[in-house]
Amino acid sequence: STSQKHRDFVAEPMGEKPVGTLAGIGDVLGRKLEEKGFDKAYVVLGQFLVLRKDEELFREWLKETCGANAKQSRDCSGCLR
Repeated sequence: STSQKHRDFVAEPMGEKPVGTLAGIGDVLGRKLEEKGFDKAYVVLGQFLVLRKDEELFREWLKETCGANAKQSRDCSGCLR
């Protein structure tokens, strides 16, 4: 099943949503991503696409980039998928 945050995110177009609206990305991870230039959800989606939608690679990237744990990275990749 998906979280309310996931359902809210996919319910409408991505547009200019901030990175913190992604499932699995809270305030702390959101700030860390913003500091590295990933300030919008679509920028993180771009990274997901650059990694050819490979969830394992994307989850590893999230862990290295902002310290996301297994559940957070799984939620985020599921949200983008």
